[in-house]
Amino acid sequence: MATFNTNDTIVARGTPPGRGGIAVLRVSGSQVPTIANALLGTLPEPRYATLSNFNDAQGRAIDNGIVLYFPAPNSFTGEDVLELQGHGGSIVCEMLLERICELGARIAEAGEFSRRAFLNDKLDLAQAEAIADLIDSSSRTAARAAQRSLQGKFSEIVGALNEQVTALRVHVEAALDFPEEEIDFLSDQSLIDRLATARQTFADVEHTVTQGCLLRDGATVVLAGRPNAGKSSLLNALAGYSAAIVTDIEGTTRDLVREQIELNGLPVNIIDTAGLRVASDAVEEEGVRRAQEQLATADHALVLVDVTSTSAAEQAELMAELPPALNYTIVRNKIDKLAAYTGALASPENSISISALTGAGIADLRQHLEQELGYQPTAEGAVTARRRHLESLRKARNHFDEACRLLSQSAEGELMADELLQVQNALAEITGQFSSDDLLGEIFTSFCIGK
Repeated sequence: MATFNTNDTIVARGTPPGRGGIAVLRVSGSQVPTIANALLGTLPEPRYATLSNFNDAQGRAIDNGIVLYFPAPNSFTGEDVLELQGHGGSIVCEMLLERICELGARIAEAGEFSRRAFLNDKLDLAQAEAIADLIDSSSRTAARAAQRSLQGKFSEIVGALNEQVTALRVHVEAALDFPEEEIDFLSDQSLIDRLATARQTFADVEHTVTQGCLLRDGATVVLAGRPNAGKSSLLNALAGYSAAIVTDIEGTTRDLVREQIELNGLPVNIIDTAGLRVASDAVEEEGVRRAQEQLATADHALVLVDVTSTSAAEQAELMAELPPALNYTIVRNKIDKLAAYTGALASPENSISISALTGAGIADLRQHLEQELGYQPTAEGAVTARRRHLESLRKARNHFDEACRLLSQSAEGELMADELLQVQNALAEITGQFSSDDLLGEIFTSFCIGK
């Protein structure tokens, strides 16, 4: 884990390395005014774009461009920040970085700018994570959801739930503080009603977070089946172009072919695999092994069968080769040739009929996949979320359920109050009000340099 010293002044590129029209360098820390005077000859007027030379130690121009100065605390990090917008040449950027480091800065660690913004209360932890999620978004829906989280919508949802828990805890602790009162606060109907409302809020928030995790992480769907069942044709139909080679020769696909598609905004990684059968050579054997490996970790599988040639017994044999815990849908392909069908292929509930060649049934298959993956798009209310958020929320809900159990069984106020405190601590982990240094290190070191 990287060690962050927030007393240092840091510098990093805010744009990707390489050749480009412009490059942005960001400097943050207490030495920014000193560095600006030495590099530019003056401290720029706050929040005004200024054209300036960027000078070396001898006063010669290394580059020239636009300068922006944001004095603390009104900056992204909450510290003095200097932004240099110069020409996008790698050598020029290296020279500027070396010059700024000569003047007392150091190269920033990954995520250090965002971590300082978090430590200086410019944004909470969920908002900081949303910055990385916005950069890494793989669909427009995911990008909009990340932007809503960055604006604080996700934190507001968690905060509203926390307020309900706080009110419950106040109610319970009031009963403990005034035991001589004739009214039994723990038997009060209003407390029972509040618990029921909070339980429903937990369910609503968990649904929102689950959808947010799906938007951020996407899903993996594996195409499996016998050789020539139409897996590669289906991949091309879902992708909308010829991503995989399609021939009449069995075993054309030997390795994994990956393609990303969108299902109503949900990023989905589709993986085409080698046909499942007894391999005829070492290459095909490795392809079958990789297919089974992908099936073992897939969120869902589309198992293709050829309706023109597959018997019920052959279908059952194929199903027996799949991992026992696999979530899958049987895709009955080649219905455009159904007149040639002579077998007795079963059509179970978890099946859908298509023609990868003509596109018949593909729209229904996409909609079916959304349902199987648990995706319920809410375009205007979606936020991005992470697995750790879901884990913290479920931990909070477990403590909440225990508090409810204590009330229903024994009405022990002290134990119930402690469980509600644990609920609050678990919810605080999401926004960073209660976070370990190890957790912060794990989160921010996954960011890109310069953010």
